[in-house]
Amino acid sequence: MNAAQPAPAVSRVALDKPIYTISVAAEILATHPRTLMMYEHLQLVVPQRTATNRRRYSQRDVLTLQAIQRLTRRHGLNLNGARYVIQLLTLLGENDIEPPGYLDDVEVAHVRL
Repeated sequence: MNAAQPAPAVSRVALDKPIYTISVAAEILATHPRTLMMYEHLQLVVPQRTATNRRRYSQRDVLTLQAIQRLTRRHGLNLNGARYVIQLLTLLGENDIEPPGYLDDVEVAHVRL
């Protein structure tokens, strides 16, 4: 598969499939469920809801939260700064511009804000 070709539709569907409960997502991210609720309130990640109004996080949501965590924990940014840097890194990627080397640990290829 050529790197320039888009990912197959199956993998995109799998990334967006709501499979994790809030407690499982919090465990994966080593954070408190209340933190995930705060991120939802700030519109950083909005999980899908079941018919009974329970939150379900997708793999893409978890990847987004991991990028936010790296920027806040390792790079010392606040949440608005993390949102801004993710948007800038996404813009750089869309224009085939190399991001700064000190942000190599922040992966935004599958992030959605």
